[in-house]
Amino acid sequence: MSQKRAQLDVESISCSICLDVMKDPVTIPCGHSNCMGCITNYWDGEEHNTKESCPQCRKAFTPRPDLVKNTMLAFLVEQLKKTGLLDVERTETQKELEVSRQNIQKRIQDREKYVKLLEEEEKAINRFANKAMKDSQGQFAVWSSFMMKMCSDVKQNIISQREIERNRVRNLQKKLEKEISELKSRETELKKLSQGEDLNQLRHIYNSLPPLSESTDTSCIKPRPLRYFEGVAVEASSGIDQLDEFMVGMWTNLLIIVSEADVLMLKPEPTTKAEFRTISRRLTMDPDTAHPHLEVSKEDTRVTYINKLRRPCADHPDRFEVHKQVLNEQAIVGRCYVEIKRGGSMVDVALAYWSNERKGANNKVGFGCNPKSWVLRCTKGGFHFAHNNETVQYPAIEFNTVGIFLDHGAGVLCFYKINGDTMTLLHRVQTTFTEPLYLGFKLYANAGDYAEIV
Repeated sequence: MSQKRAQLDVESISCSICLDVMKDPVTIPCGHSNCMGCITNYWDGEEHNTKESCPQCRKAFTPRPDLVKNTMLAFLVEQLKKTGLLDVERTETQKELEVSRQNIQKRIQDREKYVKLLEEEEKAINRFANKAMKDSQGQFAVWSSFMMKMCSDVKQNIISQREIERNRVRNLQKKLEKEISELKSRETELKKLSQGEDLNQLRHIYNSLPPLSESTDTSCIKPRPLRYFEGVAVEASSGIDQLDEFMVGMWTNLLIIVSEADVLMLKPEPTTKAEFRTISRRLTMDPDTAHPHLEVSKEDTRVTYINKLRRPCADHPDRFEVHKQVLNEQAIVGRCYVEIKRGGSMVDVALAYWSNERKGANNKVGFGCNPKSWVLRCTKGGFHFAHNNETVQYPAIEFNTVGIFLDHGAGVLCFYKINGDTMTLLHRVQTTFTEPLYLGFKLYANAGDYAEIV
């Protein structure tokens, strides 16, 4: 009760400017009281010099009133000090302040500890990233050096073998040319002898001719396709194909490992459009993957279905042959957000592995019909989600813009309906991704239907 009374009394004698117990209390014409020093400083500090006002009720005074000490309030303050009620209030307030200060100190210590941990983590990130770059560069340098040495060794072996084969051919050629010269000379001698009339003399001269050199073996000289060292190119090509397959697999694994460097410190998913925009990426479609009925814009961001085949395009191993599909160029790992604007009766928006097949009309090719793709099929009557030939049907919802959020390391894929800054979740996937993902579109046989990265 005494504390309540003390609180009431203290409030009644507190200055509205400094909020402390009044010192030299004065009362102004409106009836409110303040410390003489506080009200003087307050009036001296006001921007207008013509009118002074009450800091509580804002009543203005002209001219500036004289300040007279309120003896009653001054007496009351002295009495409260003597009774110790002010000390009680001050003690209670100090206790509250001390508790609050201790709580703040604890929060400061906690935050400083977290700041220190984050500083250590940043140092570790830089240290391990630099080590990873140095180690990987060293390994790639070793591989590069090995490849250069192997290339040099093969080249030197080819040069050496070329000289051996050239010398063999040249020696055989010289031997044959010498034999031809000798035969021609003998033919000339025999021709002259055949013109003589003395048979005995002819026989004598013929028998005295030296024997011809041994005939050169020509069994190894036959008309045949001249294809030297072709096996080297074939073997090198085969090796390159195997190496390429190995390198693609290693590149895929490296991308995933790098993107998941912070998986142990899982980040919260974005919740607002502004947060999603911080992880947006500029993606472009790959014309080499586009079906001939799909036209990719010059900026490689818009794909449109056309009835007539676009200008003749060279066959490409990455091009979709039957399904009217297309993939983007950049591998997507880590976190990414992208928005797609669509138009027309039916458009598929998908994420797929690059290893998704391209040729034929089977389920291994179509988005959503295999384990390598996840698709949101948007129609005028609604939408549905498909993966590995399993479909989830949803009620009809009108929307033209789709937002896609991917957290590759966390295995999260979300499709959103976008309306301005409002995002409505359409479908969420929780899985484990084993390869980098690529954005894909599929359009159907409706001229003018399109999908565009915005």
